[in-house]
Amino acid sequence: MPQDTIDTADHAAARKGWLIVAALFLMLSIVITARNSMGLMMPFWKADMGWSYKFVATASSVMLITMAVIAPVVGSIIDRFGSRMIYATGMTVIGVVFILCSFMTEPWQLIALFSLVGGAAFAAMAPSLVSTTVAQHFKGSIGLATSIATSGSTGGQFALMPLFALLVTTTSWRQGFLTLGIVVLVTAVVVFLLIGREAPKERPARGTPGATSVFGTVRALTRMPTFWLIGSSFFICGFTTAGVIKVHLIPYAVSCGFPPVQSATAYGLLSLFSLIGMICYGWLSDRFHRPMLLASCYFVRALTFVLLMYIAGNTPLLYIFAALFGIFDYATFPIVASLVATHIGRHVMGITMGLIFALHSVGGALGSFMGGWMFEAFARYDWVWIVSVLLALVAGVLSILIRENREPHTMTPAAPTTA
Repeated sequence: MPQDTIDTADHAAARKGWLIVAALFLMLSIVITARNSMGLMMPFWKADMGWSYKFVATASSVMLITMAVIAPVVGSIIDRFGSRMIYATGMTVIGVVFILCSFMTEPWQLIALFSLVGGAAFAAMAPSLVSTTVAQHFKGSIGLATSIATSGSTGGQFALMPLFALLVTTTSWRQGFLTLGIVVLVTAVVVFLLIGREAPKERPARGTPGATSVFGTVRALTRMPTFWLIGSSFFICGFTTAGVIKVHLIPYAVSCGFPPVQSATAYGLLSLFSLIGMICYGWLSDRFHRPMLLASCYFVRALTFVLLMYIAGNTPLLYIFAALFGIFDYATFPIVASLVATHIGRHVMGITMGLIFALHSVGGALGSFMGGWMFEAFARYDWVWIVSVLLALVAGVLSILIRENREPHTMTPAAPTTA
């Protein structure tokens, strides 16, 4: 094939890859804002329908457990058939769920709609699975491309969460959910068109990793120390982010005397710095020792929880916490995706990231439930932050134990790798 033809094809593939990155950024901007709106809703639901923080936190835990169950299945489907229809269907379901939730009057409706149906749809668009889509379109700079795509999960919240809080405060939470549902449906169409037609998946040759059964792949993964080191630290990552911060930061700030809009603004600031941290760490992960980078995220995160215990009546400290925690919040995603791509293999990246995200979601469910239970028991969040400090330190130690190796590896069931 002539060199000019090869260069033109490479240029077209690169342009297509970055267009998909833009589509994924937009998708996560809307979807993750919708998913994390439960924390913002706690004070409004308590005032309107008498739902306790413990109940809403439990509903959030059920949602995360549902995501944990569904994510590996979705990851396996993406490995084999692509992601365009998965994302479009998931967003459509979420849009309908939010519209229906705007009419709910009973507690069971929150569990059935948001936690179960919504949880299954949210699993289809987890940042961990989005990183799988990016890896399928990029050979180099996977850390940077992944960080930009998944930074939509934070950038969207920076812009949209304060706006959503303002909408809910000036109108009602029902009007807010109805509006957000319509926005999600419109975004589903846009994302579907931007991703465009995906190339058909090549059928793997017999005996290669992609040709093994799902159960065979899972069995091989469970024998790999690297998988457990990454997965265990990501379980703690879920506890300290999706569980306690994403669900309980806003109600904690409200309990400290900050109004809902100001609390949501701090959450938005956290999301802005998450975007910055994610892109910076994605760039760094292409160049420096990734296990040490991952460990640094967890160690600094532990220190920020100490700050959080002293924010009452101190607005500057609230915003300082939001900025510092934000930098090291989603920064773990591009590093983990890069480690999985090199240590385990791209051919099984969907199911691997699905399983790792499942551990993240289970950790988040535990953190969410524990936060609500402890607040109801002690009317304080102090013990939640203390436990989070200790767990984040453990995650940092587990990350250091991962052996750095940038040579691409393809997992085979018969020959699992070492850490």
